[in-house]
Amino acid sequence: MNTHFIAIGGAAMHNLALALHEKGYQVTGSDDAIFEPSKSRLERKGLLPVEMGWFPEKITSKIDAIILGMHAKADNPELLKAKELGLKIYSYPEFLYEQSKNKTRVVIGGSHGKTTITSMILHVMHFHDIEVDYMVGAQLEGFDTMVHLTEKNDFIVLEGDEYLSSPIDLRPKFHLYQPNIALLSGIAWDHINVFPTFENYVDQFKIFTNQITNGGILVYNEEDATVKQVAEEAQSPIRKIPYQTPDYVVENGMTLLNTPEGPMPIEVFGAHNLSNLAGAKWICQCMGVDEAEFYEAIATFKGASKRLEKIAESKEKVAYKDFAHSPSKVAATTKAVKNQYPDRKLIACLELHTYSSLNATFLKEYQGALDSADVAVVFYSPDAVKIKKLEAVSYDQIANSFNRKDLIIYTNPTEFKDFLFSQNLTNSALLLMSSGNYGGLNFDEVKGLIQ
Repeated sequence: MNTHFIAIGGAAMHNLALALHEKGYQVTGSDDAIFEPSKSRLERKGLLPVEMGWFPEKITSKIDAIILGMHAKADNPELLKAKELGLKIYSYPEFLYEQSKNKTRVVIGGSHGKTTITSMILHVMHFHDIEVDYMVGAQLEGFDTMVHLTEKNDFIVLEGDEYLSSPIDLRPKFHLYQPNIALLSGIAWDHINVFPTFENYVDQFKIFTNQITNGGILVYNEEDATVKQVAEEAQSPIRKIPYQTPDYVVENGMTLLNTPEGPMPIEVFGAHNLSNLAGAKWICQCMGVDEAEFYEAIATFKGASKRLEKIAESKEKVAYKDFAHSPSKVAATTKAVKNQYPDRKLIACLELHTYSSLNATFLKEYQGALDSADVAVVFYSPDAVKIKKLEAVSYDQIANSFNRKDLIIYTNPTEFKDFLFSQNLTNSALLLMSSGNYGGLNFDEVKGLIQ
């Protein structure tokens, strides 16, 4: 099968390209810019475009499928040529569904936790040598790619993102998968540039649950009031399985999970991650892995990349990096680190980087998000606000939104770095939360502060 990727360099897109290449498909692609690690990974497999840019002449009637990435625009020259030729054009999720129509589709949805839960499930399957197809939003230890597709595997595990599918398909990605088994971890308003009200955002999850196939299964977090309501209101003839945070204790910086065999030490920590673990356990059981086998495997799970990732540790110091940016994620992550190290000073640094977090109207959602930190720092770049063509946010707006009088705010990357490197981190935990890099912070240098 000949496939051509328009915008092949994206994190998700290049992984799908690699998966199809591995499957034996003929893969070509274009993009106007490709960065690391996508660039090197595509180059190693001979899939890196020779020249950056869009080339309509690449689009011919010999192509069986065009896969269109979100990075492309609706007037992309290659897309227009594909339409002119009447070629079959798929969004990323559409193509994944096409590849999995005859499999049992397991879809993990929710505003937060979905990457971690998907990663936990895949870790358990890998531990027990159970082969499954998958798509996950982070690079996992022991896995070559974030997408794996075969003809033979019975299950496919999909991280169900609620963001839009493509420039010409404005449905949320997870509306296209039609799950046989689904999970909902939590609902907290996000992507406000697409879903302007909380009610509109919640509606997307209602649609998702109503698309579970008849006789299917919905595993849901009953501790989240909105999730509970969505699950209970779902009218489809499906089995509903609620879960909640399991019992655990923290002793000397180690989290011990209460199991039928007694307390078991685990690598991940924080109430939100223990809740994720409970959801993953139910999904694994629905996939044929019993409780004892799940516990045996999950004890060695170290976490998904960029999700509460320990980047350095010494006797009296520790530093974590986390992808958290939405208010609920920031609050949960900050609280988790404080609970894990209650006797240490917690320095929590948050970069406001996404469209939602830099929106002046949305900022009030962050009230109390950094309350668990002993030292709370917010960094944002006024340039990023301009690039996203947003209304400028002021120092006072941020200070008022977090409702914390001792909040430290930086807009200059050098000044933020100077602050960080001037701290005495003895008996401290440093938490860096961002989907960016604080205007160019070198995390390897941060490791030097700890060791």
